[in-house]
Amino acid sequence: MSQRIGIIGAGISGLSAAQRLIAAGHAVDLFDKGRGPGGRMSTRRERIDDTAYLFDHGAQYFTVRDPRFVSEVDAWTQQGLAARWPDAGPDAFVGTPMMCSPLAALCERFGVRFATRIEGITGTPGAWHLTTENETFGPYAQVIVAIPSEQAATLISAWVPDFAAMARAHPSQPCWTTMVSFEEDPPDIAPVTRVPGPVLAWVANNASKPGRSGGSAWVLQATPDWTAAYIDLSREDAAAPMFAAWQALLSRPLPQPVLLKAHLWRYARTGEGVHGLLYDKALGLGVCGDWLKGPRVEAAWLSGLELAEALLAA
Repeated sequence: MSQRIGIIGAGISGLSAAQRLIAAGHAVDLFDKGRGPGGRMSTRRERIDDTAYLFDHGAQYFTVRDPRFVSEVDAWTQQGLAARWPDAGPDAFVGTPMMCSPLAALCERFGVRFATRIEGITGTPGAWHLTTENETFGPYAQVIVAIPSEQAATLISAWVPDFAAMARAHPSQPCWTTMVSFEEDPPDIAPVTRVPGPVLAWVANNASKPGRSGGSAWVLQATPDWTAAYIDLSREDAAAPMFAAWQALLSRPLPQPVLLKAHLWRYARTGEGVHGLLYDKALGLGVCGDWLKGPRVEAAWLSGLELAEALLAA
């Protein structure tokens, strides 16, 4: 029998769950507080005069190991939505022409209510409602929460306090990311540099990724420790020391950037998950995400799939 299911969060975990449930004949409503698709796989668009700059400012690439995810990524590749990125390693993939492209295609297929922050779960088992500041959606036979652990804990604490406690026990690490563009890229800089710190962890030329077009696009990502120490900086004040750390790493001055902008990911990277998913059959409430399975794009996708399978089995 077909059910109506509400999913909070349209990142890769929520979309994976939605895809499986829709394939099984269920009706799914997806909600996301963001303005567009991608979550931590999102792509930032900046424009200066007539030049567009595109930055994969969250996840830089993903790997593929589990046969179920291999099949999914094969489909993305055949559709022109993903490709290998050899600069990051022989097993590195990216979305094409943007990191968010596979998720954007799923969002378009399923229909997602973006810019919709779900603030509460109300009602009773089998007749759940999801509430925002001004609207109520439902009723839903089942609800899936597919958002970072800190946000999930708040939503589910009244109904499944044990799940909320697990969420609080798996906090995310933050990450300052700085986007840099030059009028003309300086020569002889490696497209990918993994940095041991203390400020930077990663430097990459997004323009080296397959299928990219547009202007110069470098992404600098800080270490979790540096981000935590300077988490209260403004975006402008965070960008400058990260750019200076890059120059120090290269041991030479860089040209004046035409764009230098930082973004704070408060919930960037999770620890090693141990549960995979959380599901209360009696309540019809489930939780999925990378924080439950591991700090990889593939882990997030598998968590959503496996929660959908648990719901279908129930």
